[in-house]
Amino acid sequence: MKTVEIIGYKRANLGKAGSQKLRDEGLVPCVLYGGNEQIHFYSPMILFRELVYTNEAHFVHINIEGEEAQAILQEVQFHPVSEVILHADFLRISEDRKIKMSIPVRLVGQAKGVAKGGTLVRKRAALKVYGFPKDMPDHIDVEVSDLDFHHAIKIGDMKMEGLEFLDPKQATIAAVEVPRAAKMAADEAAAAPAEGAAAAPAAAKKEAPKKEEGKK
Repeated sequence: MKTVEIIGYKRANLGKAGSQKLRDEGLVPCVLYGGNEQIHFYSPMILFRELVYTNEAHFVHINIEGEEAQAILQEVQFHPVSEVILHADFLRISEDRKIKMSIPVRLVGQAKGVAKGGTLVRKRAALKVYGFPKDMPDHIDVEVSDLDFHHAIKIGDMKMEGLEFLDPKQATIAAVEVPRAAKMAADEAAAAPAEGAAAAPAAAKKEAPKKEEGKK
């Protein structure tokens, strides 16, 4: 897995006003958890571009005024309108301890159902996994070539050496669904023969010749 470097500076003022002042200056208030103490620091927002706006997972090398640590981005908060980063939490890691991470999913291949007019629907953008840092991938490839109509790939279908998948086994990662228009057309086509069969006896009964009076 690739590593992104974050350079930080210790914070003196931890209040809300201080945090807002940092954001106004293009800086992100951060906290590093793990170890003997929490470290409050700030870092230039531009350094988060490769870490946050990406479809790959990364380790983080943090350098806070010469104090270095290996970490992962545990949580990031965005402004609901501007999407400016409001706060970031990092977790210190070590090679001999397992960690939990959310790894982005990539769908690989052309699903059979798509070639027939279906739609490939991604249900999960990332998967939660548990393992040692050395076993963590940048992303997880999910092969969808065999997916046909109404078929799905679930968490229970996934296997990767050294990793434990933490999402529910029955949770769907991707599925091929029939578009609503195609489903309606199929339902109408299936209903047409049944309606024709029901109409035929009625028509025959209506057109049957009447017996002449006086004849048996």
